[in-house]
Amino acid sequence: MKLMRTIRLDPSDTFVFEQAAEPGEWAVSGAFVFWDVDPAKLEGKQRSAFRSGFLGVESFGWSTLVQIVEAKENDRAAVVETLAGRLVERFGAPDLATARKAAEEEVAFAASLCGHPADTLVAVHRAVEDGSIREAFRTLRPKGGPKPLRAFSFLEVEGEDEAPAEKVDLVGLAEGKRK
Repeated sequence: MKLMRTIRLDPSDTFVFEQAAEPGEWAVSGAFVFWDVDPAKLEGKQRSAFRSGFLGVESFGWSTLVQIVEAKENDRAAVVETLAGRLVERFGAPDLATARKAAEEEVAFAASLCGHPADTLVAVHRAVEDGSIREAFRTLRPKGGPKPLRAFSFLEVEGEDEAPAEKVDLVGLAEGKRK
């Protein structure tokens, strides 16, 4: 199974959106955030989120790009539960069971966008057509297929809270090459 994670290739999301999603968050389209908003009245950063943002499930921040990644069933279940909780907290869903159904639909839609190889980047463009929000998705892949070395990847690390076992002195290493 594949899902989407937010990715930040440069700091622009922190300037473009009111709240930028943290890199590596599970993501959904997020169009539902605008269901009761008149998009014609949106301005500035809210308008940017409407036009081109994916919603980070943890922070409810926005990301211009997401990356398709492999996921496990427990990852999907965690995304559904987190999103359901946010729907109750932020959107007044009547209860967790109702919110869970809506979250399941959002996550299923996000997964339906992941029919491309892992590491493919996806961008969205939203507009209003005939009174409805229309989303168009675009994929971005390296020319000529996947490259053997990637500049960006997501790694799950056990024990992230622990201090690293070793430290690298980059200055010392650089000075050693000069001698």
